[in-house]
Amino acid sequence: MIQNNNQGALQHPLNTGFNAQSTTSDVIRGIDLSGKIAIVTGGNAGIGVETTRTLAAAGATVIVPARDVEKARKNLAGIANVEIEAMDFMKPASIDAFAEKFLASGRPLHLLINNAGIMWVPLRKDERGIESQLATNYIGQFHLTSRLWPALKQANGARVVNVSSLGHHMAPFNFEDPNFEHRAYETLQAYGQSKTASNLFALELDNRAKEYHVRAYAVHPGSIGGTELGREAPAELFRKMGFMDENGNLRPEVLASLKTIPQGAATTVWAATNPLLNNIGGVYCEDGDIAELFPSDPAIQTKAKLHQSGVMQYSVDEDNARRLWALTEAMTGIEFDVN
Repeated sequence: MIQNNNQGALQHPLNTGFNAQSTTSDVIRGIDLSGKIAIVTGGNAGIGVETTRTLAAAGATVIVPARDVEKARKNLAGIANVEIEAMDFMKPASIDAFAEKFLASGRPLHLLINNAGIMWVPLRKDERGIESQLATNYIGQFHLTSRLWPALKQANGARVVNVSSLGHHMAPFNFEDPNFEHRAYETLQAYGQSKTASNLFALELDNRAKEYHVRAYAVHPGSIGGTELGREAPAELFRKMGFMDENGNLRPEVLASLKTIPQGAATTVWAATNPLLNNIGGVYCEDGDIAELFPSDPAIQTKAKLHQSGVMQYSVDEDNARRLWALTEAMTGIEFDVN
């Protein structure tokens, strides 16, 4: 029996009955999270707020680490069972401080939702000198998960969900130059490789952690209207991707394909809570189900468009996943020893 998702061996839909129109209310129906502890990074904006609201309404205590605590308090006002703490993925010491405070509480951690992410930004570096999209969308996930590992293990049945993206189609991980030190900076290439890294991390984490009853997943939320993800994006990038016409208007087919925020958060919530995944991990999910493996034929592998779906084979590759884990430990100085 196949025990892992190396090379995409488990990338087969389960025919859950959910789809792109399914909402968080649909996927959480019948699920009780009373007594469970969850952490949702970026849980104070966009689909993160909806994820936080849904988990809390199902009975979980939800901790939201936020760069802007006051903004988080405002955005999460009125939601019960929520705790807000300070943390900034661009500042490694703040990740350590947040994790240390949580561990000191002695609580288990049942759900870690690595939701925080950025996109379409100019070249910036974090305090370690790591390109900002890689730092936020992947390195922060690795760092935080490693520090919270004792609490995940303590839960004796935990899940880690990395919010990834179809954007991983844009680029494999560049092991030779991940920080764009020897090549021109392309923000979409940087975004793509950061999401590929997130997928590979979910694969390798699941392989290492499942014997301790911790499972990991990567999810594509979909293209969503009404979030802050594109706040720094110039219109030229949207035109380049085919999302806008020459007059700067979103194309009708793009508008028609956008998910609402409750639809966009649905796959995250599904992967975090659905019992169909109790014995499956390391998979990339979309639209409330496990995604299919994208065809390997180079003629089919075109620039990511809204109509494409599935997971690229390079982002569920066993060798890439192991290599990335080792490189990340070297880049960060963090030894993530799962035992």
